Amino acid sequence: MFKKRSGFFDSEEGKEIRQKLQYMMGDKSFNTLSSYTSDSSAYPDNQMPFVDKHMFYLNAHPELDLQMYISNVRLKTRKR
Repeated sequence: MFKKRSGFFDSEEGKEIRQKLQYMMGDKSFNTLSSYTSDSSAYPDNQMPFVDKHMFYLNAHPELDLQMYISNVRLKTRKR
């Protein structure tokens, strides 16, 4: 059964996670390039922004620990 987080995008948790992801995009020490998507209707250039990609993923996977996920994203995207 496919479940989503109810009201995640408008919740306090969702807003906090979005803010952390946006901070990472503004920080040059992280690799936050957009990703290819086949959804041309939502993204005409076929490029999904870093923040959207992770917000949609977290919304679709409610079993994930949000803080652990953000910690892992920081580790994986940090430029060395």
